[in-house]
Amino acid sequence: MKRILDFIALNLSYFIAKRLATSKKYKNSVSAPIIKIAIAAVAISVVMMLVSVATGMGLQQKIRDKITSFNGHVVISNFDNNQSEITLEPISTQQNFYPKFTEVPEVTAVHPFATKAGVVRTDKSFEGIVFKGVDENYQWNFLRDYLVDGKLPQYEEQGMTNEVIVSSFLANRLELKVGDKLPTYFLRNQEAELPTVRSFTISGIYDSGFPQFDETFVIGDLKHVQRLNKWQQDEVGGFEVFVNDFTQIEQIADEIYRHIPSTLNSEPITTKYRNIFEWMRVFDLNIYIIIGLMILVAVINMVVALLVLILERTQMVGLLKAMGAKNWTIRKIFVYNATYIVVIGLLIGNVIGLSLLFIQQQFGIITLDPTQYYVKVAPVHISIIYVLLINVALVVICYLIMLIPSYLTTKISPVKSIKFQ
Repeated sequence: MKRILDFIALNLSYFIAKRLATSKKYKNSVSAPIIKIAIAAVAISVVMMLVSVATGMGLQQKIRDKITSFNGHVVISNFDNNQSEITLEPISTQQNFYPKFTEVPEVTAVHPFATKAGVVRTDKSFEGIVFKGVDENYQWNFLRDYLVDGKLPQYEEQGMTNEVIVSSFLANRLELKVGDKLPTYFLRNQEAELPTVRSFTISGIYDSGFPQFDETFVIGDLKHVQRLNKWQQDEVGGFEVFVNDFTQIEQIADEIYRHIPSTLNSEPITTKYRNIFEWMRVFDLNIYIIIGLMILVAVINMVVALLVLILERTQMVGLLKAMGAKNWTIRKIFVYNATYIVVIGLLIGNVIGLSLLFIQQQFGIITLDPTQYYVKVAPVHISIIYVLLINVALVVICYLIMLIPSYLTTKISPVKSIKFQ
């Protein structure tokens, strides 16, 4: 019997709340503008949270992918005092971790590389560069997305290729284009000897939008560096390691270190480019602040709207109490009303927010300064999980907060409220 009465009470609360929300008189009441403001506040809060999370995550992911494209996730190199991008001492490829790093299951690929400083000189200009040599098995798909002209170098089964890719920054400074020669001077190990000259052919031009790479790197065949340094075919400057979980990169780097010779070091890119990743972590703080402020705005507006609803329906509360309705039954009427406001606001906010994000993702309307943000277009990363979390969190928080003002209905006296004007 008790369950039946509870069910009737539940339906009664829902029935009254539904009639209040859909009645024409209710829509023309004093509380109607405040309710519309509350719905707008919830919608705006959802839009702001979706945009901040999607753009923040998108920017972090884009910058991370660019750094990874030129360095891998973890770099294995010699222990030395060399803080530059140049590899000086060779490492043998006869290692247990190459070509397959079976001891660490999170590792997906290991690629050898070597770098050497040089100077490109043309009839009109000259530029200092770092020639990065990689083999034919390198994960070129990471760089393919940044090609703006031409193609990737084509490796030959025998011998070595003279094809290289350069950045649009260097191509513009040197006034070169795809198919042009790239005469490059490399210093020999012995200072007294004249520089070695290599003439490369530009097969492609890339633009990563990352000045640290675009102003420096020319990417070509690893065999050129080996020959210039008089290394053996099994000697390289280091290894770039790619892993399957970036969030665990530092732990994986430690695990890699435990499985390589003591003469070698493993360094995650989060350490190598610490300043950039520290700067990126500021975005997380900004996102948390924006989410907190937007939830606060939504909650305040919901509380105000609920208080106005209770004040406007004081006589109704008194009549229901006089007829024997329980306090919790009456409270649920206003909680249902507030839930209706939140749901409508969520629907509007999600439609507007996701639409704006989709437009930005497809057309790149909002642009950024690449010298400040390392990207030309504001990137967007839409995660269904985060969208659901934002919606669920807002509903739960608003619902819990709404229980507080609804408690005021328990303090309303039936006799006084019926006379209330």
